[in-house]
Amino acid sequence: MRHDGRLSRMLHVLIHMDKRGGKTTSETIALMLGTNPVVVRRTMAPLKQAGLVTSDGGAGGGWALARPIDGVTVRDVYEALGSPTALAIDVAIDHKTCPVEQAVVDKLGAVFRQTEEFMLEQMRNVTLGALAERASQT
Repeated sequence: MRHDGRLSRMLHVLIHMDKRGGKTTSETIALMLGTNPVVVRRTMAPLKQAGLVTSDGGAGGGWALARPIDGVTVRDVYEALGSPTALAIDVAIDHKTCPVEQAVVDKLGAVFRQTEEFMLEQMRNVTLGALAERASQT
């Protein structure tokens, strides 16, 4: 099963952008992440649409934060990325008429939904500013 690491990568990038100040090019971000500048632009585009970053092309251009990181939550970034599947596990529905499968799906599905709801609520309580502060303490 493939995991989606965009959220943690973008949190990492946004905090570094704040610490650097000014604009950061796609090439610089690509070096941070060990990827291609095209991938960076593709990943940053939804953050721009969500109003978390701005961008200018050409010489002297780059990405900049659109607002202070104390006002941006992990949940904001998660939602800007399209709310990717939060859990890497899910229930399997192979035999819809099987009462055992139905019981497993009902109970496990409820546990997964509650877990995801809890996790998403916690994301709403953590700002990028708090993460940056924690990083500077270590």
